[in-house]
Amino acid sequence: MEKIIAIQGVQGSFHHLVAQQYYGREIPVLECMSFSELTKSLMENKAAEGVMAIENSIAGSILPNYALIDENKLKVVGEHYIPIDMNLMAVPGQNISEIKKVYSHPMALLQCKEFFKKHPHIKLIEDADTAEVARRIAEKGSTKVAAVASKAAAHLFDLEILAESIHTKKSNATRFLIISKQKKEPNGEKIDKASLKFELESKRGSLVSVLNILRDFNLDMSKIQSMPIIEFPWKYSFFIDVTFDDYTEFEKAMKILEVMTERLTILGTYKNSL
Repeated sequence: MEKIIAIQGVQGSFHHLVAQQYYGREIPVLECMSFSELTKSLMENKAAEGVMAIENSIAGSILPNYALIDENKLKVVGEHYIPIDMNLMAVPGQNISEIKKVYSHPMALLQCKEFFKKHPHIKLIEDADTAEVARRIAEKGSTKVAAVASKAAAHLFDLEILAESIHTKKSNATRFLIISKQKKEPNGEKIDKASLKFELESKRGSLVSVLNILRDFNLDMSKIQSMPIIEFPWKYSFFIDVTFDDYTEFEKAMKILEVMTERLTILGTYKNSL
């Protein structure tokens, strides 16, 4: 059976670009219009693996996606970073002064807010996916509306780019996780990064104690994200990423953290792509 990869959005989206870069240009994809639908496709074995955005260098973390991975007991089996290049596009033959509305994913609009401050006549409308909006505008031949999406989407749907690289910070990049129902089996690839989740007792110094263990075993924490535990007000779970050179040291640290934390989950171990 041919391997199918679930993506959020449609062909021409940034998720699709990541799938092509990570697996190869001809990889078949399953288009999902929400992250919930993406995770469901993995749980129902409609796709072997999925591509899921987790954080952006400008807009920050996508917190609901941490919850989706954790609640569905999915495994992180890889990661991929891509620079995000946002472009304003519309049906050919128009200019920006004629555009009344712009549709795109809320994260995309957030990343371009400074550009749109210069064009106050344009109404910004949040939508499900960057490339899907581009496709819809092209199929309907809609005028006076535009999309914010990748150049690949403009090329794919024969739209004209009215303004290139409109994102505020030119160093704009997004980190994507590769997720699966199955834990990744060793295949000779170096494993030097892990994503973890843990819960702690509400007592002074508990988080510092965990961080000290990471330091003692030469684990470098590259990210930490707290999320409230809904059932227990003012109690938090922590999602962290660590990098390491020695997998044995990582395993030793995890044995200690299993005792120190109320609950420890290794969401996945994989190759650091930075």
